[in-house]
Amino acid sequence: MSLIEIFVIALSLAMDALAVSASNGLALKKANAGHAVVFGLYFGGFQFVMPVIGYFCGLGFGSYIEMIDHWVAFGLLSVIGGKMIWDSRQPDSDEKDEELDEKRIMSAKNLVMLAVATSIDALAVGVSFALTDNVDIWLSSAIIGIVAFALSFAGVLAGSRIGSKFEKYSACIGGIVLIIIGLRILITDLFF
Repeated sequence: MSLIEIFVIALSLAMDALAVSASNGLALKKANAGHAVVFGLYFGGFQFVMPVIGYFCGLGFGSYIEMIDHWVAFGLLSVIGGKMIWDSRQPDSDEKDEELDEKRIMSAKNLVMLAVATSIDALAVGVSFALTDNVDIWLSSAIIGIVAFALSFAGVLAGSRIGSKFEKYSACIGGIVLIIIGLRILITDLFF
């Protein structure tokens, strides 16, 4: 497999991470480079690790992983998106509530759930790599992780800039985007 093919795969895998990062940037409103680095590390790290896991699970468990990956991603993104929508509909928040939202969004639990949900397809790609000749799993996974890091980093900052303009609705919009991404993953895997 050529480097160009791996890079294209990395870009396609990182699109969900980009969208989820941007929607969380919307909710954060005042995201900075530190927030973006944290998202990049979680998303890039999981996008690196999941193809490696998929590769080594490869032949033995490949069909089982592909049977449920879309349901797991849909469930996680829907729960997180629903919580964002619910929180946005509560009475007007003050600065203290905004700090609590930031702590919730930046919590390890939330970041791990989002990173897993957006990298499950990378696990399936790792399984397919195991069935392909001439794939260097370490180089491929590194490229996938670096691309996911870069796009997640950019997504948080871009989402924050947009969110500051639509402050009142940004958390709700972010939650809707997460649910739509989950639905897209589910529909794509079930029907296409």
